[in-house]
Amino acid sequence: MSDREPPRRRVPGPAKPPRPRGAVRRQAGPGARPGRRPGGTRPPVTPPLRLGSPRPRLRLVSLALTLVLLAFVVRLLQVQAVDASAYTARAEQNRYVVHTLAAERGEITDRNGVALAVSEDAYDITADPTMFSAKQLKIGDGPEQAAALLAPILRQDQAALVKKLRPENKNSRYTRLAARQTPQVWKQIKDLKTALAKKAETDRTTVNVLSGVFADPSSQRVYPNGELAAGILGWVNADGQGGGGIEQKLNKQLAGKDGKVRYAQAGGREVPTAGSTETPAVPGADVELTIDRDIQWAAQNAITEQVKQSKADRGYVIVQDTRTGQILAMANSPGFDPNDLAKADGDAMGNAALQDAYEPGSTAKVMSMAAVLEKNVATPLTHVVVPNRLHRGDRLFQDDIDHATWYLTLNGVLAKSSNIGTILATGELGKSQPEANKVLYSYLRKFGIGGYTGLGFPGETPGILAPPQKWSTSQQYTIPFGQGFSINAMQAASVYSTIANGGVRVEPTLVRGTKGADGRFTPAPKPKQTRVVSVKTAKTLAQMLESVVDDEQGTGVKARIPGYRVAGKTGTANRVDPATGRYRGYTSSFAGFAPADNPRITVYCAIQNATSGSYFGGQICGPIYKQVMEFALKTLQIPPTGAKAANLPVEYKP
Repeated sequence: MSDREPPRRRVPGPAKPPRPRGAVRRQAGPGARPGRRPGGTRPPVTPPLRLGSPRPRLRLVSLALTLVLLAFVVRLLQVQAVDASAYTARAEQNRYVVHTLAAERGEITDRNGVALAVSEDAYDITADPTMFSAKQLKIGDGPEQAAALLAPILRQDQAALVKKLRPENKNSRYTRLAARQTPQVWKQIKDLKTALAKKAETDRTTVNVLSGVFADPSSQRVYPNGELAAGILGWVNADGQGGGGIEQKLNKQLAGKDGKVRYAQAGGREVPTAGSTETPAVPGADVELTIDRDIQWAAQNAITEQVKQSKADRGYVIVQDTRTGQILAMANSPGFDPNDLAKADGDAMGNAALQDAYEPGSTAKVMSMAAVLEKNVATPLTHVVVPNRLHRGDRLFQDDIDHATWYLTLNGVLAKSSNIGTILATGELGKSQPEANKVLYSYLRKFGIGGYTGLGFPGETPGILAPPQKWSTSQQYTIPFGQGFSINAMQAASVYSTIANGGVRVEPTLVRGTKGADGRFTPAPKPKQTRVVSVKTAKTLAQMLESVVDDEQGTGVKARIPGYRVAGKTGTANRVDPATGRYRGYTSSFAGFAPADNPRITVYCAIQNATSGSYFGGQICGPIYKQVMEFALKTLQIPPTGAKAANLPVEYKP
């Protein structure tokens, strides 16, 4: 078998087209020479399309993203770590702030709704000291420039304002430049601030040095009647809190509840589009007092004039409704104007009628007589022999005037205000002097002596009344006629109102009620009532007190009121000088009520240390009693009873 393959058989393919004439035959394979085109030119060769690799582009994109992320990381580190404090400070200039919305303080009115203390719109001018820094304003004397503009408007010392605008605490964000300024003051500052801001927008050399000055809405307390009833009303201090009187006592009710407003600020300006939240303030309650403005005016005028004429240290007048215990007037002289505390005398700021403790003198004898009558020791007609002098304990006692032996009734002892007669009468209250002392002490306490009146007034004194076992030898005999213990003027007035009210003591009141934000009136709680003496004793005492005024031998004839029956008692006591603690000068007083047979009003007057003219209570306080009582009777339209006076005898023939 042959190893050679058999010859392949050629299969005929399709016929090739005839080659045109002149064409050159191309030879395939390597080294073959290309054919020539007619005319001898070679055609261009188009290279084949090849796709590039994607890997380089992906690497480039990844590198770019890495660089971007790295830039963000670096910036984040710079913001949170390197420049954190700078950005925090900048954010502080563009943050939410909270301001207090001051509640409107309630009004204080008299019993007829006449305004005695009101609140008017005002502004506290404040500042953000950080906005006056050199870094913030780009100038070094920002506080000085701002203070120069504000000082004449606020009427304050320029250096003091600079100190507030450049405090020691560099981080302080708040300082109050001036409190309770009028709307006109804030408008001046606001207009100046706006003008500087507009100019700064067009003039780069102008700096708005007031951009950090703001205003918080507040209120200003105003007393329309000036000094009238200032001792009762008190005042409001720079912090908006009651500083004395009713303003202090009822501060919580009057003040109301402050609100808050929260808003965004940028560069010291509110951002309106950022929104805000507000908690409204709740206004304070209105307080209605028991006093009558007109009667208060009459009492204050009368005591002020007499204190001036007598060149006295001070004086007070109290007018009280005998049935309800409500105080219709409480006047002090000298007084003060709560609208201008800068000019007020510190010694006059307060209510001396409640804060002064002094020995009452003979006006206290009515309590001794009440004990004698209530214990049935004597009657108004009981005979009392009054010698020129009376030796008791370690002292020799005498009356205000030197006299021969008097033959007086018990009624006459009160009418002529005999110290000796009073000592003799009260000595019958017990089988021994210590026992008599205990009985008298018990009645003094029932009348309210040695305790607070019930008003709860700031600074009120309860007076001084030692227990009977501690009475000195002389006190056993001086206390019956009003020396050796101390009271305040309200306590003295309350004693006479108790007798006028049929022997029932009604705690004095100054507040009738309050009116809340809802307009509802809430009456004050009813005052406590205590029976001190019987109706019979009280009526008898009223008749005896008439003799002091009506009888020609009485010491209170200057207190007579035509057409009215008047009951009253004079007092002239040695006065303890509060500066030295020793007796110097006198306390002159007069107390009484009218109409005597159907009492409606009590008036009490006292003057301390009269140095010009008379110092006797009947001479200088009797006329005040008459003037104020007449005015009160007419104001309240209280007519005379028309009944005749009892005209009890003053003397008897031995």
